[in-house]
Amino acid sequence: MGILDLFSLAGRTALVTGAGQGIGRGYALALAEAGADVAVVDINPHTAEETSDEIRQLGLKSLYFDKDVTNHDNVCSVVEAVVAEWGRLDIGVNNAGGGDWIDAVDYTGESWDAQMDLNLKSVFLCAQQEFVAMRKNNGGNIVNTASISGLIVNRGTMHAAYSTAKAGVIHMTRSLAVEWSQYGIRVNAIAPGNILTPAAELPEIKPWHKKWADMNPMGRLGEVDDLQGAVVFLSSDASKFVTGHTLLVDGGFTLW
Repeated sequence: MGILDLFSLAGRTALVTGAGQGIGRGYALALAEAGADVAVVDINPHTAEETSDEIRQLGLKSLYFDKDVTNHDNVCSVVEAVVAEWGRLDIGVNNAGGGDWIDAVDYTGESWDAQMDLNLKSVFLCAQQEFVAMRKNNGGNIVNTASISGLIVNRGTMHAAYSTAKAGVIHMTRSLAVEWSQYGIRVNAIAPGNILTPAAELPEIKPWHKKWADMNPMGRLGEVDDLQGAVVFLSSDASKFVTGHTLLVDGGFTLW
């Protein structure tokens, strides 16, 4: 087998959460271009369907689900539906999430819990059910979306709950990698830096674009396609001896 063959996902099935737009959409399309059939999960049914249609236009199979993945029953139903339709699940990419800018003193119990549910609990619930499905295959790859915010404290922007949740994703990735390696299941994470997504176009965020670019050794913000190679690598046999790893894709932002 040649080196490029190791990156092929032909014949495999994948599930990507938060895949209606931004990073998740980029992940889903990358996996499809590498040969995988991809199930798209997003809380927005319209964007989920659009991504699913794009995958079909590439000649691959796709399903879409408008589900809230902070809910255990929803997650179970999605994974079960994918396995029922395609017979197996090989790749799970747990990307659903989102941040807020709140001074730590202003969090309520409810707003803190909401961030933990969206950014940490949902990743665990999805990984747990993906494991159940993959164990029947004697193998699989799980990729979680973390963030540089799980490794550093971002200068000038206050989001203690989001950062704490993403730090949890990083350590949870390591823990699950150890527990599940005996079943042939690898668990890794990607920690993006500042990426230009639709969410980054919000009025309160746009003024930070130049500041973030100036803080980066590469002098720019990331694009969604900067992450696509990473998700294919971690989902494929090209990374077959890599588990428990968090791959920084940040243009060197965390070096300073």
